[in-house]
Amino acid sequence: MRLAIFLVITAFFACNEAAKQPASAGAESGPLKAPYATVFYDSLQVTMDAYYDLTDGLSQGNITYADKWAAILKQHIDSLPLKTLQMDSAKLGAIGMATGSISAELTGVLGEKELEGKRAGFEAVSDMLYDIIQNTGLKGKTIYRQYCPMAFNDRGAYWLSRSSKRQNPYFGNGMLGCVEVTDSLRY
Repeated sequence: MRLAIFLVITAFFACNEAAKQPASAGAESGPLKAPYATVFYDSLQVTMDAYYDLTDGLSQGNITYADKWAAILKQHIDSLPLKTLQMDSAKLGAIGMATGSISAELTGVLGEKELEGKRAGFEAVSDMLYDIIQNTGLKGKTIYRQYCPMAFNDRGAYWLSRSSKRQNPYFGNGMLGCVEVTDSLRY
């Protein structure tokens, strides 16, 4: 069921991607637009800070720290003021479904006992959060999308970072060579 919801949300956002041209890592382009209410962006920034702390916990292999920040991230995702977004109802509905899916995935992350299970849930959270940020922006910030091709038995996985600093939530600090910045979104 979660996979089906994730696929529907991903397909919706993918349909909107043709009109977007996110700034590639290292590209010289101006900031993208972030046209929504300040209250939304303030809440989204606090949400992203919790996400980055969760990334740190997984990078360090610290289950207790990862659980703490997964719970805090879930609280922030659940309280994002989506009603302040002035956009068409279909797009707003898709963002609402994505936040609900992220919240459900974080509940699963908290229920996992092993680090690998937590990392698998983190991958889904990262992908959905990236889609939300592409559609709403994050005023005054740059988001780096990083990738490790060796994650999950060479299937590869993405995550988000506030800097281009090498940090790997799927393998920890022992595999910093398995990190590449694939995209950056500057708002």
